[in-house]
Amino acid sequence: MKKIILTVSLFVGLSTFAQDHFSGISTSSRIGILNANINPAELANLSKKFEVNIYGLSFNVANNKIAFSDFNSDTDFEQLLFQGSSPVNARIDTEILGPGFAMRWQKWGFAITTKAHAKFDMVDIDPTIGNAITNDNILLNTTLLDSPNNQRLSGTSYGEVGLSAARTVFENENHRFSAGVTLKILFPGSYSNFGLSQLNGTVTENASGAYLTTNSPATLNIAYSGNLADSFTNFDDYSKSIFGGLNGFAGDIGFNYQWKKGKDYKLNAGLAIRNIGSMSFDDSNNASTNYVLDIQPTIQNPQGLDLSLFENVDNLSDVEEILSNNGYLTETSGQTNFKVKLPTVLSTYADFRIISKVYVTAYWQQKLNEDNGNDQITVPNIFSITPRVNLGFFETYIPVSFNEISGTNIGFGFRLGGFYLGTSSLVSALISDSKQGDIYTGFRWAFL
Repeated sequence: MKKIILTVSLFVGLSTFAQDHFSGISTSSRIGILNANINPAELANLSKKFEVNIYGLSFNVANNKIAFSDFNSDTDFEQLLFQGSSPVNARIDTEILGPGFAMRWQKWGFAITTKAHAKFDMVDIDPTIGNAITNDNILLNTTLLDSPNNQRLSGTSYGEVGLSAARTVFENENHRFSAGVTLKILFPGSYSNFGLSQLNGTVTENASGAYLTTNSPATLNIAYSGNLADSFTNFDDYSKSIFGGLNGFAGDIGFNYQWKKGKDYKLNAGLAIRNIGSMSFDDSNNASTNYVLDIQPTIQNPQGLDLSLFENVDNLSDVEEILSNNGYLTETSGQTNFKVKLPTVLSTYADFRIISKVYVTAYWQQKLNEDNGNDQITVPNIFSITPRVNLGFFETYIPVSFNEISGTNIGFGFRLGGFYLGTSSLVSALISDSKQGDIYTGFRWAFL
């Protein structure tokens, strides 16, 4: 467990990551496959008749504890991550866009896309527990715990193939309405989840170590599948098992309105519900078990659970074995195959043309499921404002985003032909106390 927490703290501390994929470029007035990723109805508005996606890559991390100003030669990431009394929330998120093709024909638009995801999340982790496991300096005190929320450590990797279609349903000289859908065929790779809820107890730290006892029973879910059953601190395991077997479906549905102005538009607005669906994990290494966790002093363990037992643990089956062998777990239900819900979101945006070549976009993403569900992949709520200048072959933009985990962030990006490079947090990282960082890049080729 210490390895798990240490790995997360190191990744959260890196200065090259963030939590908003393709921010700015995905709402560009140069409409293409990236726009269709947030609203399939945009396929009816493709700027060119054909577009081929060559690649796209986005690395994202956000947290609510470690800021860029905290970096120095003496940085202790574990201490920073578990500072204060508020729960720890952190997200590590990678999205890879593979080969894709889109086309516009008369009033229709079609696309086939490929995508891979790898995620690691910390949700509402009590900093007392984290400190007790990772802190080598004994504090010689007693801390009461009262954490009703579900504290989660969760890792996921999966791939998808998207089949999309859109159609213009009404158009005249000044207005255009379009609708679109995407069917996603899902290929779950690996999954791992540790979910501890209703934890009410005491952490006692003394000269011999740190010990946990519970005042009332808590509930615990331990689930794992694929490579992440063996370890989810080794990030090579995410890339090795991104595409598993076909075992899930999801869908997007979207609507778009354009207020046209000559060959351009004055307003381009859309609304979409994305990632409606789930995937099933079915592997010989599978397990998803619910327990009652009750830690009381015994003759064998008079001070309760010795938290140092988790220092060298890097997989959940070992956590499960330690708790079971000490008599702290009572199984309530279990299964070898289980479903995991995709992060369903409602997204809406409006892109205004202020003057020729100058635009400003407002974008809002609202999750429709709670992150604390053990069978739920997480996603943040985000609102952003992006001013941009589009000169045709060259485009530049400055996204200003408000992330529920990391707060306010300011980025920068540009597009040169089909190549794009950007970040949603570089500016704020340089001038303020940002808790987010990221980078993304890609290339697509549009013609006719």
